[in-house]
Amino acid sequence: MEQHSISAGAGPMADASLATPGSQSAKSRRASLTAAIFLMATSAIGPGFITQTATFTSKLGAAFAFAILASIVIDFVVQLNVWRIVTLTRMRASDIANAAIPGTGYVLAVLVIVGGLFFNIGNIGGSGLGLNAMLGIDPKLGGAISALIAIGIFLSKRAGVAIDRLIIVAGVMMIVLTLYVATVSGPPVGDALYQTVLPATIDFATITTIVGGTVGGYITYSGAHRLLDKGTVGVENLGAVNRAALSGIAVTGLMRYVLFLAIIGVVASGIVIDISGKGANPAAQAFEAAAGNVGLRIFGAVLWFAAITSVIGAAYTSVSFLTAFKPDISERARNLATVVFIAVSLFFYVVITTPPAQMLVFVGGLNGLILPIGLSIFVYAAWARSDLMGGYRYPRWLLVLGAAVCALTWYMGYKSIGPIFALLTATA
Repeated sequence: MEQHSISAGAGPMADASLATPGSQSAKSRRASLTAAIFLMATSAIGPGFITQTATFTSKLGAAFAFAILASIVIDFVVQLNVWRIVTLTRMRASDIANAAIPGTGYVLAVLVIVGGLFFNIGNIGGSGLGLNAMLGIDPKLGGAISALIAIGIFLSKRAGVAIDRLIIVAGVMMIVLTLYVATVSGPPVGDALYQTVLPATIDFATITTIVGGTVGGYITYSGAHRLLDKGTVGVENLGAVNRAALSGIAVTGLMRYVLFLAIIGVVASGIVIDISGKGANPAAQAFEAAAGNVGLRIFGAVLWFAAITSVIGAAYTSVSFLTAFKPDISERARNLATVVFIAVSLFFYVVITTPPAQMLVFVGGLNGLILPIGLSIFVYAAWARSDLMGGYRYPRWLLVLGAAVCALTWYMGYKSIGPIFALLTATA
């Protein structure tokens, strides 16, 4: 089972030679953990997250800080459980689901692939917005150019190494730039901290969308599947996996709050950000208001970088779920499936009339609705199927937290499904 689980993940982003868990050197393990951390982080702080933060900060003001705190807590529980269970079972998420509850792995695979497709439509839209802010290119054309570049990267024989390096650089650039904008925008830090714990309003649709945009759908499994592909599995690697999951959550949580502070500083100054007009780019407006034309251009570059890594991350993770239907799928077939996945995403992006920023908000909400389904299966597997983890006794406190978050995400999904799908029919 171990060999099958690992080899099934080999593909355009897998290493040329996958070390077995026992043979990993310290350097190799650090590299695999760093890759997993930043794959999760850049997926979680991609164009959708940036656009969602600008949109909801404009709507809710400082009260949006509570939604960020809620999303960080939920992310902590979700990622820690998922990363641990995947690495302990040495199986992909869909295989775990099928082993725990026969047939559910296929359902989960379909949901993640469909959700990943929608998310990739939004990611391509984000790349178009990035090139628009940076170079003034029409968003549709910019999205098409970006998708073609992503396809070229995936066809490269050295894609795994290249993407690992790209996502690390992208993450660092995003944090540095946002810290600068947060400093110059002069945010009302006191009010923001107060409403982090005592918000003026609580919006479940907003929380569901933010959670979906940072840990929902394919993002839930991106870092865990990356660890699996690199052979960082088993009880012997559990401590390192825990630290990596927590580090990834810390990076995304920091980025989330810093970006919020950057935008709330602009909003609090009285500047009105357009969040509904056709082709509106809320985050670009905020960065331009805070740092001028140079800030707008740099923001465009970083948004595009974030988008292109998210396009690749979404395609990589979504296609990894195809093994649920064809475990022996060849590397060539995976390459072709990935290219087709990106091409189909581009086609729908071109034909769909929903404004790019609005689409980015919608896809986060959609993945937030998918999240409780997969989490429910994982919590059950950890609770009732210790045999899948070699008899390992899973910590009950973590399971209780997982069950509580699972119930919360089901409730939030129920309360917010209407408002989320209304985004598709809203007119500009």
